[in-house]
Amino acid sequence: MPRIKAATIEEHHEMVWADLTEAMRHLLLERDYDSITMGHIAAQAGLARNTLYNYAGDKRALVLELARRASRPLAHQVSAIAARSADPAADRMRTIIEAILSASTNHAMRLMFLPNSTPLVADLPAGPENPFTTLVAEVENVVRDGINAGEFRGVDDVSLTVDLLTGTMRAGIHRISRNPDALSATVRAVQHVVLAAITREQG
Repeated sequence: MPRIKAATIEEHHEMVWADLTEAMRHLLLERDYDSITMGHIAAQAGLARNTLYNYAGDKRALVLELARRASRPLAHQVSAIAARSADPAADRMRTIIEAILSASTNHAMRLMFLPNSTPLVADLPAGPENPFTTLVAEVENVVRDGINAGEFRGVDDVSLTVDLLTGTMRAGIHRISRNPDALSATVRAVQHVVLAAITREQG
């Protein structure tokens, strides 16, 4: 039986998940996602391989669980912001951008945006099982609210527009991952670029 590293089993599991998150982050800075094996992850996390399989049956399951654990609090936060229908859409968008970029300081969230993680993101299931589906859907709702209220310019494809805006978010997260002290400045820059792209010109 593996040695328990905390006072309770629950605390021990949380510590192991934190180790696994850090192991994946370290590995993704060194190599492509496709070349990472469960053996690499176990070794980097300081776990026996059979212990790792107690947490996930394969790499895909491990990544999905890491993504779920990281995104759950953020999804609740973004949903609550998007639901503030009395607030202007632009204000909600600014707050959502700040929430997402601030969450990127969490190692588990940052996994999804590291340079070698593109196949990792693609490996997540489509639809409701994807932990980031809620985030995208809520941002799309805010964009639609802004269009309907005349705050944002009309677009032919809201989903495509949000996909393009996500590129700006990703660039901001990359910058924060390189320099966490740049969080505040990066939030302001991303807010400016995103809102400049979708805000309706007055007059």
